[in-house]
Amino acid sequence: GSADRIRKEAEKVFGSNNKPRAIVLTHGHFDHVGALPELLKHWNVPVYAHPLEMPYLKGKSHYPPPDPAVGGGAMAYMSWVYPTKPVNLGDKVLPFPANGIVPELPEWKIIHTPGHSPGHVSLFRERDCTLLAGDAFVTVNQNSVFSVISQKEEFHEPPAYFTIDWQAAKKSVQELARLNPKAIGTGHGLPVSGRKWQNRFARFAENFDNYIPEDGRYVKQPAHTDESGIVDMPEPTSYKRARLVAGIGLGVVAGAALAFISRKIKKGNSDIV
Repeated sequence: GSADRIRKEAEKVFGSNNKPRAIVLTHGHFDHVGALPELLKHWNVPVYAHPLEMPYLKGKSHYPPPDPAVGGGAMAYMSWVYPTKPVNLGDKVLPFPANGIVPELPEWKIIHTPGHSPGHVSLFRERDCTLLAGDAFVTVNQNSVFSVISQKEEFHEPPAYFTIDWQAAKKSVQELARLNPKAIGTGHGLPVSGRKWQNRFARFAENFDNYIPEDGRYVKQPAHTDESGIVDMPEPTSYKRARLVAGIGLGVVAGAALAFISRKIKKGNSDIV
């Protein structure tokens, strides 16, 4: 349902009748590709992704299932209902060139940052040290529904319920920290910039072990995949607790969202007065 919003924002920035030259995917999870089929009806442009994401973008394989047992909040507990089925973009999706440079984006370096997904990538522009990190890490506690609603800015591990290799995720974050980015945009949470956030990101990367969950399906053993999809996965842990909490969580999400919106409306009316 976000295709029209994306198109309108693009037109606002770049003008109407000025379609993008390409679309670059950090990875293919459902919340990152949901608008693509509709967008491609209007924008006949190539889509780029890492070769290890191709099975999930060409309809060949589901992603490894989510891990509700990883805990940490209602978003995680509810993840057993999140879709993992692939999209099929056919010949619209192309692998990144071997040199890590997309022809349509010559200033941006593509960096393989696996962990959250097998072929996850981040983008870095050296000229102004801008990092687009996708879900390699995020700037909100994506496991907590209340944090997601409030959008409080703080560095966090990648969304835990979909992360399939925690040691790879750690290495990816520490590799990105060595770039010393000055401005950071992530797939979840608000963008941040400035010296304060540079320092916080460095500390976050240094202490990433503290953000790795204690329990969960992929915490001790990762899922293994290749360019055809899933190779093997660790045995699942029990979802009974997750489903119970999810049932309760779904009931409170609507109330929390309505309360937040109500506060925003009251604040807006106060500002008007």
